[in-house]
Amino acid sequence: MNTKVKHNNLSPTGENPGRETGPIITVENLVKKFGSFTANDNLTFDVYRGEIFGFLGANGAGKTTALRILCGLSTPTSGEVKVAGFDIYRETEKIKKNIGYMSQKFSLYEDLTVAENIQLYAGIYGISPKKRKAKMTELLKKLELEGAKNKLIAGLPLGWKQKLAFSVAVFHEPKIVFLDEPTGGVDPITRRRFWDMIYEAASNGITVFVTTHYMDEAEYCDRVSIMDAGKIEALDTPAKLKEQYNAKNMDEVFIQIAR
Repeated sequence: MNTKVKHNNLSPTGENPGRETGPIITVENLVKKFGSFTANDNLTFDVYRGEIFGFLGANGAGKTTALRILCGLSTPTSGEVKVAGFDIYRETEKIKKNIGYMSQKFSLYEDLTVAENIQLYAGIYGISPKKRKAKMTELLKKLELEGAKNKLIAGLPLGWKQKLAFSVAVFHEPKIVFLDEPTGGVDPITRRRFWDMIYEAASNGITVFVTTHYMDEAEYCDRVSIMDAGKIEALDTPAKLKEQYNAKNMDEVFIQIAR
């Protein structure tokens, strides 16, 4: 099956946000083995600039393994992979400087304050002290966290942690942000608000690569891939996948593939 699909350049509302087209992630015949076990079995796909790309699959499907490779944290057994124009074998440090990352655990230090977390990551991302101060002030105002900047992360509500973690992940304006099941454990309203932040990032030209177990979130993506047993079994827009599988929603699509 040819999994390369032309980007539809549409937002989830059907509007054209004017995103730059062209692949920013290119994966060709990616294989990752652990002994005799094949976690990723000849994955081939592109992700486009400014796209919201959903990476779906049940536990053990191979999502996290592929995500670690794309982030430069693991090396493929074979295959060709480029992220933000950089080769996964030779230029992992350049890849890391051009991406952001948020995990289900929010990637924040619980024993540091809100301001300390922002300052820490700004330093890691190489943002100058002068620019760092201005950007932090702007961010705290945007998130309505000015009054909480000196509070420990451990004491914040889950929704605030989530929004802050995402904001920190894109604080340095990366080309790509990888979100690994970022909305786990939060209520539907908070999840929807979080997706508003994702739309905003994508409209600003940041490519969003997101893994999720929530099939309603797949509907928010420009395109989704669905993995099963280490292989990509489907890749297209949610609308086309529902049409292809004669399904009312992405839940039904996923069940047909995973079954």
